[in-house]
Amino acid sequence: MTFSLHPHVTATETEYGTVLLDHRRGRYFQLNPTGARVLQLMLNGASHDHAARELSEQYGISGQQAQADVTALLTALHTAKLTKR
Repeated sequence: MTFSLHPHVTATETEYGTVLLDHRRGRYFQLNPTGARVLQLMLNGASHDHAARELSEQYGISGQQAQADVTALLTALHTAKLTKR
C-alpha cells in the first residue's frame, strides 16, 4: 500500500515534531516527535510493521502496543483527510 499526504497538505518539521497544514480547510495538526517519526517512515515507503518495530525498539514498548499506536495515528490522519492510502 502506498502512503502519501494529500496534495493540499504540507508537512513542516519543527523542534517539537511536525506540523501538517491542510490548505483547503485552513487547519493544522501538530505531531509530536514520535508521530513525526512514524509519518516520516511511512512517507519514505516503510510498512506499518516496520514503523511499529522501530517504535517498539526505540521506546521499549511491546510490539502489540506499537502496532496499536501506529494504527491509531494512521487512522487519525486518514480520518482528518490528510493522507491517501
